[in-house]
Amino acid sequence: MSLHARSLMVVTVVALTLVNLDLSSCLSLQGKVTCLDCEKGHDLSGIRIQVKCDKIKKLSVGTTSRGGFFRTDLPRDRNVPHDPPKNCLARVVGGSTQIYASKKNMVSKVVNAYHKPDQVYMTVTPLAISTKRPSSSPANLGSSKTIDLPLPPEWGLAPTSYYYTPFIPIIGIP
Repeated sequence: MSLHARSLMVVTVVALTLVNLDLSSCLSLQGKVTCLDCEKGHDLSGIRIQVKCDKIKKLSVGTTSRGGFFRTDLPRDRNVPHDPPKNCLARVVGGSTQIYASKKNMVSKVVNAYHKPDQVYMTVTPLAISTKRPSSSPANLGSSKTIDLPLPPEWGLAPTSYYYTPFIPIIGIP
């Protein structure tokens, strides 16, 4: 094979590689997950963060490092590669160990950090988790007792505990 043929083959391979490379998909989300009840220096690696953007079917998933930092590419629509994603949400979805999170601390809106289209994105509110199950006081819980009024079995009705409000059948009205 001649030198000219080899150089032509190398140029063709490089050109085909660059054609398939999508340079516009480099928008990334950087953030941190904090632990509300952990000791200083606790290992926060392995926590998964899911990113979903409006009108884009793909999801993006990132994993935290030891300090709780994560970085992931934002999901992009291949049909409109130059449009920045809009209305994105980052959400804590789980970890390698059992973690707990309240609804307000597990989801955050994603915004452009520097208000430029090709820059880094970040979360608006911090994502936070707990390693211990949150204690719930009995005052926050409702009663689990049900009232079951005795109904004659001939009526063929379910027990009254199945209804939200007491059901009293009206008999004799056609």
